[in-house]
Amino acid sequence: MFKALGDSTRYAIYQELSRAEAPLATADLAARVELHPNTVRPHLERMREVGLLEMSVDGHGSVGRPQHYWSVAPNGPALGLEPSGFRLLAHLLADVAARGGLGEDDLRSIGRAQGRERRPAGPSRPGRRPGRACVQALVDQLNDLGFDPTVEHEGDLATVAFSRCPFRELAAAFPDVVCQLHRGLTEGILERVGAGEGTRRSVEVRSFGTLVDEEPCQVTLSVR
Repeated sequence: MFKALGDSTRYAIYQELSRAEAPLATADLAARVELHPNTVRPHLERMREVGLLEMSVDGHGSVGRPQHYWSVAPNGPALGLEPSGFRLLAHLLADVAARGGLGEDDLRSIGRAQGRERRPAGPSRPGRRPGRACVQALVDQLNDLGFDPTVEHEGDLATVAFSRCPFRELAAAFPDVVCQLHRGLTEGILERVGAGEGTRRSVEVRSFGTLVDEEPCQVTLSVR
């Protein structure tokens, strides 16, 4: 099984199926990993052969062709991913928050509380300016959470862009909820790392681009 997962394409396919809440059709899976279905099929068959995947057939495919649906086999390795039930619960809770009409301040407050509880992702870097050290500590935390951040400094501003979002599916469905929680989380992390560096007010969130903004998935920080 693990030898089969040694291929990067198969590993990416397996991750997508592990995260999916229901079996995925070949074409849908191929779209998620940005490959042609004909490229994906041999990898799927290989993983089925070694017991990583299971396949079911739906006879209602397009143009009379049966549709193949793929899912992770019960004995497939978890790869450290959360159980699918957790993802379902996350969707349900996000829906509850959206229907409950929680305001931005409430959502950000919840996120800040979680951000303040996070421990430093790595050792502090001596010799940095306090503000820059605080920004780097935030980047380390966001990287640890799976946002794959990049940072650009320009004068007293720092822009941190999120190359990927571990909350992607939830954020797309409930941007007003999830993105505000993410902003609060970012603010809470800054409060935590800023307090640790003695620079609590040296870095502040100037703007936060959510999925409903023109420049989404980035935060601009004021660094003093």
